[in-house]
Amino acid sequence: MSAQHQFQSQTQDRATQALRLLEANQAYHESNDPVHSHPQRLAARNRCREWLHDVLSSEPAHPAALGLLGRVAMDDGNLDNAASLFQQSLEADPRQPQQYTNLGYWALRNERPTLAEKYFEQALKLDAQSAAAFCGVAHARRQRGEFDVAYLHYRSLANRELDWPTIYSGMLTCATHLTVEQADQSLAEDAIRMLRRDDLPHQELNGFVSALIRQRYDLDNPNADVFLDAASQDELLLLALEKTLLPDPAVEGLITRLRQSIVAEVAQTAELRDELHPLVSSLAIYAERTGYALLVEEDEVRLVDAVNQSITAQLAMGESLESIAGSVMISALYGALFHQSFAPQLGQWKLTEWPLVMQPMMAASYYHRATEEAVKQNFAEKAEELRLERSDVPQAWPSWRHLSLQTETSLRQILSQRFQIDTVGLPETLRMMVCGAESGQRALELAAYLSDVEVVAVDESLSNIAQATRRADEMGLDNIVFWPWSLARQFVADGHSVNWIEVGRLPSQHMTDLSLAAVVEDATQRGAVVHLNTCPAEQTRGDHQIRRLIEQHQLDPTATNLRRLRRMVMNNHQDPLWQDLLGTGDFYALGGCRDRWYRPQSREQLHDMIGLLCNEVDWKLLEALDDDGHALATGPVQQQLQAEASGNPVQSVVGQPLTLYFQRRR
Repeated sequence: MSAQHQFQSQTQDRATQALRLLEANQAYHESNDPVHSHPQRLAARNRCREWLHDVLSSEPAHPAALGLLGRVAMDDGNLDNAASLFQQSLEADPRQPQQYTNLGYWALRNERPTLAEKYFEQALKLDAQSAAAFCGVAHARRQRGEFDVAYLHYRSLANRELDWPTIYSGMLTCATHLTVEQADQSLAEDAIRMLRRDDLPHQELNGFVSALIRQRYDLDNPNADVFLDAASQDELLLLALEKTLLPDPAVEGLITRLRQSIVAEVAQTAELRDELHPLVSSLAIYAERTGYALLVEEDEVRLVDAVNQSITAQLAMGESLESIAGSVMISALYGALFHQSFAPQLGQWKLTEWPLVMQPMMAASYYHRATEEAVKQNFAEKAEELRLERSDVPQAWPSWRHLSLQTETSLRQILSQRFQIDTVGLPETLRMMVCGAESGQRALELAAYLSDVEVVAVDESLSNIAQATRRADEMGLDNIVFWPWSLARQFVADGHSVNWIEVGRLPSQHMTDLSLAAVVEDATQRGAVVHLNTCPAEQTRGDHQIRRLIEQHQLDPTATNLRRLRRMVMNNHQDPLWQDLLGTGDFYALGGCRDRWYRPQSREQLHDMIGLLCNEVDWKLLEALDDDGHALATGPVQQQLQAEASGNPVQSVVGQPLTLYFQRRR
């Protein structure tokens, strides 16, 4: 009877352990599910940890429990402890592909991709179907810079219909490093697959998609034909127009030809065929994204003027939405509907009342601009815009569609795990300031993915502030504000401080009354972190030449002048003088051109910032990263900073693609 009772007890213990382990796995899954908030995921991780300790208290060498506890430790940033637990698990049971996979991801966290790949290969020897291990190999190859091999691995996983965001995020990163030399249907299908997803930053696919379109339409061949009907059914082209910028002179030439062909057909037939509606809508969305930078011929101008006059007359006669829809689409190809004389009459209809194919175009060209105009009215800087023609109002730039893929975390956790900063005594909600937020993508990422922050985003462009504010409202974020510098400086002068300052685009040379270094000095206290980059853009030979022309001819920053300057470059796109400029995304939108040529970043502001931060008595260099995100030794970088502050141009860090993090000592 005693032996039977002992057997029953052991059986019951094993059942209890199995249940606890099942509950721990479920809690761990919840702790990494982005659907849950960061506090919810932390609570799930704590439950997981408690159940695992319960299992290990009964069986200290339980392999699965040790391995899962290692994953929890790795998620907590305790990498050494995680590795020890994985190894203990393997000592208890050497034939566990999961633990080798865990060690692979541990090695990736330690930036040791070669070691990581060895672990993943060991996992695959034990389980050839392990998608997690195979995905790890892709990550390792990508981390080593083998982007073509990693890309094929990601594609293989995507073809298995695995809907892991990390697969497509990795594929996108690799795609930005690929050279497309021929029309490849598989690559085109990959691009379509990525452009369809709403969890990827499509703007990063600009170069990849442009190269695919260039090859698909044989744009290097001056005699290549382009057919409207074929283009109107090309999903890659339609998605690219709706979701990306296409920074390629030949592709821009294709876009302008398609637009000209549409207008020519409408001029001849006096109607816009239904089959062309998707293409026209996509082209109009693209034109709006560029700030209507595309070159226009005189016959197009005459026809669009006639179309706009016709719309005005039709609206005055009270004609229906359906009767003006085609004309409105043509008008939107050449200018923002919000800027047209008939704009007030369009407001009688809601966005959802327009045909479905037109709604994205109408939102971009009219409704979003109306919302942003209401935001601008809240700031004194709006008075400066009132002196401008409506078409000359600066465009919000840069343009982006989706935030980069990130997992929600907390600033407190970043400070503690990444920088080993003691967070005891910090307030429950930390405050961040993003200086030079442009159109707000980075600021919104910080506000969306950090659970314990409020963000003050600052910009000198009122259009950027308005667009970013609208996006924040659409995302339901209530922990971020976008302000002009006047409000931000008053905020600091009123005694408010921040825990983190992120320097994006530097103030322009026109902000002569602003000292960014002084703002940083006044807004930070002991323990605050400052993050900045040391390589301001807008320094190509072409940029310098255009700024000389602007000064020589006293050209105002009107839309007309910007288009003329762009036409000059496009007409001479083979000249080596313009090659670097043509390779930038900024050139393909009026907002980017205006920023580069009329409001370039001030290098003096950067020099002043470095002069402030290189003071080792007041500031500590926490981390330095190169252009690829790899950590650099801080000692040599600190020496360069000292040389920079001393006026040594040989060792200047300005112009080097470095990312630096500083902490205020006192």
